Amino acid sequence: MLGRGDEDGSASARERRGKRQDGYLALEDYGALGDGRSVALSGADGSIDWWCVPNMDSQPLFDRLLDPEEGGRFIIQPEDPFTVERRYRPESNVLETTFTTDGARAVLVESMNSGSAGRLPWAELARRVDGLDGTMRFCVEMRPGRRANAASPYQSTIGGHDVFHVDRVLGLFLCSDGVVCERTDEAILARFSVSPGSREVVAIVAGEDEPLVVPPLADIDERIDLSDQEWRDWAHRIFDAGEWRDDFIRSALALKLLLFSPSGAIAAAATTSLPEGIGGRKNYDYRFAWVRDAGYTIKAFLAAGAQAEAKAALTWLLKRIAEKDLRVLYTLNGDCAPDVVEIDVPGWRRTGPVRRGNVATAQHQHGIYGDIFETVSRFVSCGNILDSSTAQLLVQLADRCADHWRQKDAGIWELPQTEHYTFSKISCWQALARAVELVDQGQLPPNCRERWARERDRVKRWINDNCWSEKRQAYVLHPGSEGLDAAFALSVRFRFDEPERIARTLDAIERELSTGPFHFRYSGVHEEEGCFIACSFWMAEARALMGETDRARQALQEITVGLSHGVGIFSEMVDPRTGAFLGNLPQGLTHLAHIMAIEAIISGHGSATEDC
Repeated sequence: MLGRGDEDGSASARERRGKRQDGYLALEDYGALGDGRSVALSGADGSIDWWCVPNMDSQPLFDRLLDPEEGGRFIIQPEDPFTVERRYRPESNVLETTFTTDGARAVLVESMNSGSAGRLPWAELARRVDGLDGTMRFCVEMRPGRRANAASPYQSTIGGHDVFHVDRVLGLFLCSDGVVCERTDEAILARFSVSPGSREVVAIVAGEDEPLVVPPLADIDERIDLSDQEWRDWAHRIFDAGEWRDDFIRSALALKLLLFSPSGAIAAAATTSLPEGIGGRKNYDYRFAWVRDAGYTIKAFLAAGAQAEAKAALTWLLKRIAEKDLRVLYTLNGDCAPDVVEIDVPGWRRTGPVRRGNVATAQHQHGIYGDIFETVSRFVSCGNILDSSTAQLLVQLADRCADHWRQKDAGIWELPQTEHYTFSKISCWQALARAVELVDQGQLPPNCRERWARERDRVKRWINDNCWSEKRQAYVLHPGSEGLDAAFALSVRFRFDEPERIARTLDAIERELSTGPFHFRYSGVHEEEGCFIACSFWMAEARALMGETDRARQALQEITVGLSHGVGIFSEMVDPRTGAFLGNLPQGLTHLAHIMAIEAIISGHGSATEDC
C-alpha cells in the first residue's frame, strides 16, 4: 500500500515524497511513532526529525523539524537517488518505508517499542532495514540536537557501548554487526548494505535521570514485531466501522499515540510551533492536555469501544475538576502550564517564533462546562456508574456554570478579546441540560435539579434573543457581530433543540466559510491561516445527525480525498489551495472529529443520541 493518496503507484506520485525544500519536508511526509509516553516523527526520506525524550512534553532530542541546519536528526537513507512508498502496517502504528533505487529495493521498518507487559520502562526507538531486491547501500547519521544551544551533546564509551549525553538525557546507540560506524564528538555516522534476505538493525535506548538497561539487539528486533502485534490486538477490539473501518482504525490509533499513559492525559498534539499559516505568528505549543480535547477524545474512545483508554482519560479529567481552580489546559502530569518562552531556532519553513508553554492556561472558556458534562453523560450512557465523590464534584461544577454563564469568555478559539460567544453559551446550555438528565438517571442528587433546569432555559432564551441574526438568518459569532463560527456545527451533537435555525446556520457556514471540502474556523481568518480540518468533520457529523446521510457521506469522502496524500496522520489545518498540511501534528482534535463523523454516518440514527 502506498501513502494513502498514491495508490496509483506511479513514479511521479512516489517521487513527490521525501523531497526537502530549503531543508524542510512537507508535514504530510511525516509518520508518527509512539509508545504511550513519547512520539517521534519519521520523514519519508528516512530522517527522524522530532522526538522528545522521555515524554512528549520533554525537551527534544531530535528537532530538525524546527531547525533544518543545526537541529538533531536520526537519518537512515539510501546513498543513491531513491523514490519512496510508505504505509503503516495494517491496524498498527509500526511504519514501513520502501526505498527504490536504480536496481534495488529495501524496506525500513520503524517502531517505538513496547514489551509483552505494555510500555517499556525506557524509551526504545527501533529501526530495521530488510533487503528486497538488488543491493542497496545506506548511510546513517545520529546527531542529537543542541536545544537551541542550551545543551552541548557529547559521545562517550561506557562498558564497550556507544553512549550519548544531552543535558539530563542518557542514550545508547545500538546497531547490528553489519553496520560500520564512525564516531565523532557530536554524532555517529555509519554505513551498511542490504541485499535480498539480509537485515540490519539500528536502535536508540534512552532515558532521563535514570540508569539505562542495555537490551540485546536481537530482543529489540523481536520487539518490533511484538509491538506490531500489540497494536493489532488493540485495534481488533475497536468498534467495526464497516466500510470506513480502515479510516476509523487509523484515527483511533493516532489518538492512542496521544494518550500519555503515566497519567491518562490526552496531548492535543505531539509538536510545538508548527505554523497555522506560513509567514504568520500563529505558532503554539500543543504538548499539553486541554479539558476540551480530553472531553472530546473520551467521547471518541467510547465511540470506538476503547473503554480502558476512556476510563484513564476520564479519571485524569475528574482529578482536574477536583482542584480549586479549573483551568483550560494542563501539563501531561496535571500541573499548570508554564509561561511562554520563545526558542531561538528558525521554525518550520522559517516561520517563527518557536514557543514552549501556552498562554491559554490563564483564560476562561465556558466550553469546559459542556465538555465535562457531555463526557460524563456519554460515559454513563454506556452502562457505567458515577461514584458519590464524582457526583458531588459535578454538582459543584453545574452550580458554577449556572452562576457564571452570563459572563464573557475567550471562546473555543481562545481569542484575546473576551465576548459573549454564541458557542460558549451553547456549551453552558449543554452542561446544564446534561446535568438535569444525570439527575433523572439517578446519577446525580436531585436537590439542584430545579435550579439547573431554570438556568438551562434562561440560557436558551438568551441565545435566541441575542445571538440570532434575522439579517444573516444564522447564529452569529457573538452578539453585535455579523461573523459566523464553524464550531457551531457541534451544537447538533450537543442536541441544542432549534432545528430550523441550526439548519440555516449550517447552510450559511457552508456558503461563507467553506472552500472545497474544508472550512475556516470563523469569519475573517482566511488570510492568516489554513482551514481547520476538525470543523469540516464536524460539519459532516452534523449533517449525519440531522438525517442528511447522503450529504454527510459525500462530505466525508471529499475530506478524506483531500487529506489522502499522507500516511493517515492528520495535522490541525490544511491549505485549501495546495492540500499542504499546516499546524501541529498528529492533531488529536482532527482525528477524534474524524471518528465522530464516521460514527454518526454509519449509526444511521438521524439524530444525536447517546448509544454506545
